[in-house]
Amino acid sequence: MGRKRTVKISKKQKPKQRFSLKKSKKRMISKKRYQQLIEKRQHNVKLSLNERKQLDHALFVNYCSCVKSLKYNEKVKDYLEYPICLSAVYKKRGLTPPKGVTAKCGKYKPN
Repeated sequence: MGRKRTVKISKKQKPKQRFSLKKSKKRMISKKRYQQLIEKRQHNVKLSLNERKQLDHALFVNYCSCVKSLKYNEKVKDYLEYPICLSAVYKKRGLTPPKGVTAKCGKYKPN
């Protein structure tokens, strides 16, 4: 008795969903909630996944708005807006900035 041959049927591949940086500022958390989450992270209290996402998005939006406000300011020299804002938003709070945050900020467009 011979074995039956099985033929694999390929599944149609779904197109990959791209990460959208286009999020509205309407979905920003309140200043009080923002401060609570920063204090939690600074004191090494474990954040839930939803809290981490909210805080990361809020920090990202604050960083991008800082960069864009300094970019068109004539008092600030060219390309100094990135380290200034990185320091103001992430470093002074004792947080490590995510990789490639400056590149993602160029693609970010608030609604």
